[in-house]
Amino acid sequence: MPGKRRVYGAPFKAKVALAAAKGDRTTAQLASQFGIHTSQVTAWKKQLMAQVAELFADGRQRRPDQATDEQELYEQIGRLKMEVEWLKKKAAEVG
Repeated sequence: MPGKRRVYGAPFKAKVALAAAKGDRTTAQLASQFGIHTSQVTAWKKQLMAQVAELFADGRQRRPDQATDEQELYEQIGRLKMEVEWLKKKAAEVG
């Protein structure tokens, strides 16, 4: 009967992938040090290299729905300004 499948957390995977990315030790040495299979070290390193560019991506881009929300807010401001002017006019007529 095979053993239970091991699940590794993100911090452990990151530590192994960073150690592999350094390149000062071989994949086999890292695998024996961390007690995992060599293919796992290679896979985590490949995943790290593929996703590292996303860390430095510019997150300040506008979302499409943000532009429509902004337009709705400007329209609401315009309506409220017109209402305030109308109320001022009516209050001046009464008083």
